[in-house]
Amino acid sequence: MSAEEQIDNKNITNDDILGDEIPRALQDTLCALCYRLLELTPPHGRFKLQFPGSHPVSLNCDNLLLLRQRYYYSTWKADGTRYMMLILRDGCYLIDRNFWFRRVQMRFPLKNIHDGFHDMTLIDGEMIIDKIPEVGLKRRYLVYDLMALNGSPKVKLPFSERWKLIEEEIVRPRNHERKKYEVEGRSNHVYRYDVELFGVRRKDFWLLSTVTKLLREFIPRLSHEADGLIFQGWDDPYVNRTHEGLLKWKYPEMNSVDFLFEMSSGNRQLLFLNEKGKKKLMHGARINFGDVEDINAISGKIVECSWNSDEDCWVYMRIRTDKKNPNDINTYRKVLRSIKDNITEELLLGEITEIVHLPMYADRIAHLHHRRH
Repeated sequence: MSAEEQIDNKNITNDDILGDEIPRALQDTLCALCYRLLELTPPHGRFKLQFPGSHPVSLNCDNLLLLRQRYYYSTWKADGTRYMMLILRDGCYLIDRNFWFRRVQMRFPLKNIHDGFHDMTLIDGEMIIDKIPEVGLKRRYLVYDLMALNGSPKVKLPFSERWKLIEEEIVRPRNHERKKYEVEGRSNHVYRYDVELFGVRRKDFWLLSTVTKLLREFIPRLSHEADGLIFQGWDDPYVNRTHEGLLKWKYPEMNSVDFLFEMSSGNRQLLFLNEKGKKKLMHGARINFGDVEDINAISGKIVECSWNSDEDCWVYMRIRTDKKNPNDINTYRKVLRSIKDNITEELLLGEITEIVHLPMYADRIAHLHHRRH
């Protein structure tokens, strides 16, 4: 069995806390380093630095038009846990949505192994858990973007080039060394990849013309959960925080909002969002917890909810252990708009069938096919 297939026999979940805690002073230093690598200016004063990762917006009838105006590729939307990763010479750090760092033991050799290891490389991705038949569970980190390479910011490069660098500079050199050590077996005393917490792969992106196959053939065969599609501008730079051109489409029944849930002293069920850094009570909002027995135990937690239009209420899906804050009011409005527009799979595929015949797409797709043959 290869290192990539080694399975931890314990029951692993997306809620597991990965890595080791680090001192607060180091947290602050690494936050500032990430801002520098992303070419961001830290806010003045004593403001807490916010998670700078790019976030998609929900697909609606208006921004669907972007697919006609810019060249997009697509990928599946994995239902995992979002992490950025900072790779330094003395260690690797997973960065969660709360902009909190935890150290993990990983190894990332450079393309020329004699040059040593990555230092000040920043990547973006999601942690998923694959269910491998007759083997068990395997945690994997799917890398879908690269923002800095050995101290050199890459945020202004088009996505197509950043995505190519992930394979050439990070994944391939690591896999090459891993396989070399596997062949050496017991005689290898340098490093054991098989004891790492997770594997690392580049996430695949495909031409927009393959979306039907992606939805109907690829996603049903995935070994981990997926809840929709991501549409990535092929020529886009890396955009911090909300990226209006990075689009997510979720299966209509899985469109969701993350609320802060609290039980009041009078046993009233309250839902809160975030507005300008403060809690905003959603007056009149109702939530159905289904067969949850102890609702009080959920008070104070961030809960992900889908919308039930028949009952005119929110339906509890799960606790978001990876988040400390609810969605912003603007995110909530965009999700509501997406729910209202109700872009079904049939409608989406019909639209894309038209789009890929536009000259902008047809010419580039034909050029790609010509290069391959």
